[in-house]
Amino acid sequence: MLTPWVQIDLAVLDRNLRTLREALDSHTSLMLVAKANAYGHGITPIARQAARSGVRWFAVAYISEALQVRAACEDAQILVLGAVAPEDIRALLDHRVLPIIVDEAHGHALARAARAQGHVLKAHLKVDTGMGRFGVQWQDAVGAYGRLSKDPGLEIVGLCTHLASYEPRKPSLGTEQMAHFFEVEAQIKKQANGPLFRHVSGSRAFLYRSDWDLDGVRVGIAAYGYGTSERGIRAATQPVLQWRTGVMQVKRVPADFPVGYYSTHITPAPTTLATLAVGYVDGYHRALSNKGFVLIRGRRCAVVGRVSMNWITVDCGPDADVAPGDEAVLIGEQAGESIWADELARLAKTIPYEMLTSIHADCERHYISAPNLPLSPNTSLRSRS
Repeated sequence: MLTPWVQIDLAVLDRNLRTLREALDSHTSLMLVAKANAYGHGITPIARQAARSGVRWFAVAYISEALQVRAACEDAQILVLGAVAPEDIRALLDHRVLPIIVDEAHGHALARAARAQGHVLKAHLKVDTGMGRFGVQWQDAVGAYGRLSKDPGLEIVGLCTHLASYEPRKPSLGTEQMAHFFEVEAQIKKQANGPLFRHVSGSRAFLYRSDWDLDGVRVGIAAYGYGTSERGIRAATQPVLQWRTGVMQVKRVPADFPVGYYSTHITPAPTTLATLAVGYVDGYHRALSNKGFVLIRGRRCAVVGRVSMNWITVDCGPDADVAPGDEAVLIGEQAGESIWADELARLAKTIPYEMLTSIHADCERHYISAPNLPLSPNTSLRSRS
């Protein structure tokens, strides 16, 4: 194939999710973060597979994503992490989606919209313990909970926060945030009519702090195979996604041959150049110009010259046996060699999240079914997400 395409191995996802689940106590739920098109993996097939792998909780950023998960998973618990608008109340109620209350005014606005529909809306209250983003300031959270819990259009069934950082071997805000959260929780517990579903940890905190698991953990990047290579972690996972494309042209060139816009690379010796079908329009970062690597026939080939809109050029070496139509691996493995999103992220001075979510949604996504866990009749092995 001479256009970029993505391969997602659902068997790897299944193993990752089961590994993560086994690291948790039975009373703690694994909540898969499936926002941003499931981190570029394709939200519908990922949600279906996760449900087959035993996941019952999903977290998304927007109501539109929640509706995609609901269509794939009839029995799932779905939580929207962003600020849902009151005009979306009908969708929340009809599709059994839980919103996050991001401040007191937001909670009352949602409650009014629910009352107008003749319903009581279930929701989780978010406490800002130091992230500085969504949530009621922790100092005000107990009072806000008391007022919101008296609103007849609202039933608060969960309590959460978001950690700005957690570093196991050096000071980070996470420990202070957890102290604030536990202080708030203890006061709210005195007012609550029943238990609240408490969730705090994302992938990073989950990997190191079992004492912060509470009732649920929101695992994103670790489920997709990244951030689990350090020592002392609770669970190790493997990358689910590989990104490939085709060689379009091969040429032998002499020394002092200029490559790409503004000739930012000049060949130091005679070599073989290959032009590949991928560029920044597809999500291959321009920051990888003269820095990135791809795999062709199991060999690392350096990206030379600037990444352009639709194509990149790589140096295959003077003795390369490369031909048009060969497969090139942008992220993944080939013949014992590998290049993963975290390596490219370091080269581009970013994070693997961005490398994965930058892959354009129009790139074909091919799904490898997990053994003994066949795909739904509505999901083909070659589906476009």
